Amino acid sequence: MSSTDTPNGSVDTSYAKAATRTITAGGVTYAYRELGPKAGIPVVFFVHLAATLDNWDPRIIEPIAKNRHVITFDQRGVGASTGKVPDSIEAMADDAYTFIKALGFDTIDIFSFSMGSMIAQDLVLKHPDLVRKLVLAGTGPRGGKDIDKVVSTTYWDLLRATLTRADPKEFLFFNRNATGKRAAKAFIKRLQERTVDRDKPISTKAFQTQLKAIQKFGRSAPSDLSKLTHPTLIANGDNDRMVPSILSEDLHRRIKGSELIIYPDSGHGGIFQFHDRFSPVAVEFLAH
Repeated sequence: MSSTDTPNGSVDTSYAKAATRTITAGGVTYAYRELGPKAGIPVVFFVHLAATLDNWDPRIIEPIAKNRHVITFDQRGVGASTGKVPDSIEAMADDAYTFIKALGFDTIDIFSFSMGSMIAQDLVLKHPDLVRKLVLAGTGPRGGKDIDKVVSTTYWDLLRATLTRADPKEFLFFNRNATGKRAAKAFIKRLQERTVDRDKPISTKAFQTQLKAIQKFGRSAPSDLSKLTHPTLIANGDNDRMVPSILSEDLHRRIKGSELIIYPDSGHGGIFQFHDRFSPVAVEFLAH
């Protein structure tokens, strides 16, 4: 019986109940979770700044896991994974490669969000044959205008969240109008659906190291994304304060043949606000 099959033979697609597993490679023990049928090309999810296994929206994960082998994982030094957080996005991409090869995969699809999409870009450029299809949400290219401002935006919103006793993601991911506030509350509630075996939050030092890596990525010379020939789906909200929405359009121009979706009246977490519209699109895009 495969690890994501239930005893009665049906496939487990509840992210709230997915077991946390570990695998050790390159001196690091990586924590990960699996969902869906264990066959075919897996979809590996690359998570955002400060995020752990518990930060994936089940309304995005579960529809994809109905027909695909889904894998989420903690980067080195984050959550239940051991080691120290690297100080560059390239090193994070190297870690992701180590993790994927340790699981024995030669071909994967990638679903990535925010910092995860920066890592995904570096990984695909270095190992183009590893990746078949690519989803890049809430992100921008290396050297993208104003990516380095993510540090000041993040600290400002952390302060605002602390003062109002809210989750920082309510400020960072969503507009502060009535629609955005409703979407934010619903999103945070979905992230709480898992009640057992929750991941441990990222440490302050690890979080600060990630922020510096993003800043460095934003201030670096651009990568040559014209080399990417992979089918690519790019998505964002029209008012992303963390990684300006215009950078999604920039990515779309640079990656030939890519598809671009911009959701109205939404921010960095546009795909979560519009999960009911985005999930079917992602499922269709990632289909064999």
